[in-house]
Amino acid sequence: MYQLFYLPGACSLATQVILRELRQEVELINIQHIDNFKKINPVGTVPVLRDGTNTMFEGAAILLHILNKHENCMLPEKGVSRQKAIQDIMFANATMHPAYGKLFFIGQNISDEDVKKIAFNAAAKNINQLWKVIENKLNGKTFLGGNTPSAADIMLAVYSRWGASFPVDIVFGDKATKLLNAVQEMSNFKKSVEAEQTVSTK
Repeated sequence: MYQLFYLPGACSLATQVILRELRQEVELINIQHIDNFKKINPVGTVPVLRDGTNTMFEGAAILLHILNKHENCMLPEKGVSRQKAIQDIMFANATMHPAYGKLFFIGQNISDEDVKKIAFNAAAKNINQLWKVIENKLNGKTFLGGNTPSAADIMLAVYSRWGASFPVDIVFGDKATKLLNAVQEMSNFKKSVEAEQTVSTK
């Protein structure tokens, strides 16, 4: 059984969803219930995944580990399709995730309301540009990986939920909206959200 260290609603949610899609048992550990999480991960971020004696950090690295380890349709075995799937994961992790991360930074570190508004609008403009990139990538297909949800689709669906916590206008195109709705309607997505809430109340 895997152990997944998480924060409710954070990017660790994508890891949990994908583990469930891979039919893997997972024990959830809310880091808010740990006295000194930095003893486990000095950076203090989630997800952290324990696979036996191996403790892993960094979301994209964790996802590639479990996708390589377990048979699945989300990461092709070879060729251009595999390269594109990895590229999509990296786009979600290294481009879209930091763009949303700026919203959290602004909310926590800027006190001047006028400056904060300008910063939020600039961050939202960047995020909206990235969603236009996704919209263009979806020409002729439902998901980034084709006809079935990919790991990157699941990651993007998690990040897309964060904008609602801030005074910004995030715009999703029609195709992106269809993708996000489909992913969030997946049974394992719903189970993962519910599991986080259940563990968090214990």
